[in-house]
Amino acid sequence: MTTSAAAAARWGDRRLDEVTFLATHNSFTNYEDSRWSSVNQAESVRAQLDNGVRGLSLDTHWYERSTWLCIISFGSDCYPSDVYLCHGDCKTFAGITYALPRQSFHGTMQTVVDFLAGHPEEVVTIFLEDYVSAEQLRHSLDRVRGLSELLVRPDEWGVRQHGWPKVADLVTAGKRLLIFSDRSDREHLGVMHDKSWTVSNYWSLGDLGNDLTCVSRWSDVPLDRQEPGFRRLFTMSHHRNVPTVLTAALDNGSKLRNRIAEQCRPAAGGRNPNFVSVDFHRLSDSGGHTPASVVAELNAGP
Repeated sequence: MTTSAAAAARWGDRRLDEVTFLATHNSFTNYEDSRWSSVNQAESVRAQLDNGVRGLSLDTHWYERSTWLCIISFGSDCYPSDVYLCHGDCKTFAGITYALPRQSFHGTMQTVVDFLAGHPEEVVTIFLEDYVSAEQLRHSLDRVRGLSELLVRPDEWGVRQHGWPKVADLVTAGKRLLIFSDRSDREHLGVMHDKSWTVSNYWSLGDLGNDLTCVSRWSDVPLDRQEPGFRRLFTMSHHRNVPTVLTAALDNGSKLRNRIAEQCRPAAGGRNPNFVSVDFHRLSDSGGHTPASVVAELNAGP
C-alpha cells in the first residue's frame, strides 16, 4: 500500500483541526533522558513518541559555556554555548532547573525527526516555551538533519484562507512536523506563534487539582473564537502546579474524560481539543480510562 493510500485509510477526510492527539507537559523532564530530581514524565522523549504521544512541550533556554561550572563539576558539566532544554536558568541547580547530561534542543529535535523518518504516517507537534532569540533558535534548528523537509508551514499552505489541510494530505506531502512558540518573531523560521494559530486553556488544575474550569490562557483569545474560513487548533492542558505520580494517576482517567465533556468542550464552542496535554501520560485511575484511551475515544466519536 502506498503512503498516500495508507494515509487515506487511516485518517480519512479529517482535517488537522478535526483530530485529537495525545501530548505531554514538560516532555523533556523525565527519568530517562537526563538526571532530573523532579520530573513530569517517566519516559524519554523517544519512548513517549513510541508509546503514542504526538505533542511535545519543550522549554528552550540559552546556556553560555561556563569554565567555572566545568571546574567545580570535575569535568561533568563542560558543555558548549547552545540552546538547551532547561526548566529555568541553565546554570542554577543541576537536577532542578537543568539536568546532566544537558539536553540540547537540536538533539531532541533530531530524535523527533528520526522518529518521523521511521514512521511515515505520523504527525508530531512541538510547543515551545521559548527563552532564546530567533537567531539562536535558527542556529539550533539548522543543525537538525531532515527537519526542513518535514516542517509544516501553515502560512504557506493558506490555512488562514482555506482552513487546515487534511491529515492525509500532510502525510502524502511529507509535511508532518509543526512547531509553535510563545514568541511571535520567528515565523520566518517556520516556527508559528501559538497565540496566532491556537486557542489554549489556562494550564493549571491548581495545587489540589480541583479547578476543573476551562478558561482561556489568553484573555483576548477566547476558547470559542470564530474567524472566517479558519479554525484555530485547540490545545488543552490538564495538570497540576507540582507533578507527582500519585496526582497524575488521580487526574488522568475519568477526571480527564469528564472535564473534556463537561467543561472544555462546551467552553470551546462544542469542539474537542486537538491536543490533550498531561503529566505522566501512561498513568490513570482505576476507572478504565487512560489519556490514550480518552484521545482514542475522541477520535472515534461522531
